[in-house]
Amino acid sequence: MIRKMTIVQARMSSTRLPGKIMKEILGKTVLELQLERMSLAKNLGQIVVAISENKADDMLQKHCQELGYEVFRGSENDLLSRHYHCALQYGANIVAKIPSDCPLIDPSVIDRVFHHFENQNSDYVSNLHPATYPDGNDCEVFRFEALERAYREAERPLEREHTTPYFWENPDTFSISNLTWESGLDYSMSHRFTIDYMEDFEFIKSVYEELYPLNPQFSMNDILDLLDRKPEIYQINSTYAGVNWYRNHLDELATIDEKMTKKR
Repeated sequence: MIRKMTIVQARMSSTRLPGKIMKEILGKTVLELQLERMSLAKNLGQIVVAISENKADDMLQKHCQELGYEVFRGSENDLLSRHYHCALQYGANIVAKIPSDCPLIDPSVIDRVFHHFENQNSDYVSNLHPATYPDGNDCEVFRFEALERAYREAERPLEREHTTPYFWENPDTFSISNLTWESGLDYSMSHRFTIDYMEDFEFIKSVYEELYPLNPQFSMNDILDLLDRKPEIYQINSTYAGVNWYRNHLDELATIDEKMTKKR
């Protein structure tokens, strides 16, 4: 029996913008809005929010349970361990990873990644290695057996902290595949829909205030159309476009090059 689940990793202790996912937009938290959008996807299985055992995350557990979502608690810094034990507890054999800093993720993108996975004989499929979608539409899907192997074999700190680099860096061990944006465009370095800085929050808030009241199910293309009409919204966090965690590990990642990130 195939059991799919999507793990949303979340925490309160973000170093750049603490408590970012509990900030409110239109009377809802950033995390609530993301989970609401994700729930529109048709193919992602059960959603479980995986938080740390740190007491600071107690409020996240309470919030998610009040919203009706399952919560798993695991290692604070070893995200590979947290994902593995979460999948193990829920008996999943197909697992997706979506970070909680993607409150504008398009549910149709999630479905496309799952569909691509189901049509490939791969251990790991993503839309971010390399990325082409606007940053903040991150979705990775992998087999539990591959996750278990990575959990048992990965040793480097970045592989434990970021969960999936062990797949990328070992193509002879795992079969991997990537989904590119069907538009043929690459907005991964120019458009930033993720949240790490206050400017990101202000950008996301502006997008929701413009689009959500008219259509709570607004799409990625609706956002892009908005930014064309109101470039001042795009400018809010444009200085961070292309900035991601890769920038601190270019000397450690064989499958990442300097064109895939921007140092700020």
